[in-house]
Amino acid sequence: MDTLKIEMDKAALILKLLGDKTRLTMVKILENHDCCVCEFVEIFKMSQPAISQHVRKLRDAGLVGEERKGQWVFYSLKKESDYYPMVQDILQHLPNQDYKLKELEEQGLRISCC
Repeated sequence: MDTLKIEMDKAALILKLLGDKTRLTMVKILENHDCCVCEFVEIFKMSQPAISQHVRKLRDAGLVGEERKGQWVFYSLKKESDYYPMVQDILQHLPNQDYKLKELEEQGLRISCC
């Protein structure tokens, strides 16, 4: 079976991006849920510009895709990415982060921008 191999420098870039705990947690959340920046602002207690920078880096690397719904943009893990198999291997070793979204729902803040 011939599996897709990615270049060493591209793999290093992806691993560097995922070396940041905030971005790694974002990717783990996006594994199962689409989110908008406002939700990440609440989850991470960070400013909107800081969250947008993290999302932009993930998007620019091709790990995250975006979909506009009205005036809001929702982000999701780009499962068709060449890097997805490597990312998926990493994510399977991490604890589930769904509780963070459940806490938002309980606070009435899930998809608060919509």
